[in-house]
Amino acid sequence: MKRNRVEGAKVAVTLGNDGIIRLVWNWHVRIEAIDAHAAMAAVDELADGREYPMLVDMTSTASLSRQARSVFSSRCAASRIALVGSSPVDRILANWVLSGQKLPCPKRFFNSDAEATTWLRADPGW
Repeated sequence: MKRNRVEGAKVAVTLGNDGIIRLVWNWHVRIEAIDAHAAMAAVDELADGREYPMLVDMTSTASLSRQARSVFSSRCAASRIALVGSSPVDRILANWVLSGQKLPCPKRFFNSDAEATTWLRADPGW
């Protein structure tokens, strides 16, 4: 039976019945390159060779290292990525991920899961 959930020390990744991968970082986590690699590997494992839209819940993430940011610029099984956060710090971290690098797929920041899910389900058009 194919798995639909992968959990690690800092992250949980699920593939929902709606066809959206949800990557949820633990509260106040410091994301290092090793964590980013583990998260990307979990996404690819669940996707099993296909691409899916992905919602990344980064609510109250403490920090993101430069090396982790570099990992997130690599291609994975995500066809488009919605970053969701609620605080000004979340927005700053998301802007750091979104700026200054060539991204392998469309990415946007949202303040709510509902807005993010609507965007993920829309025709990519890119």
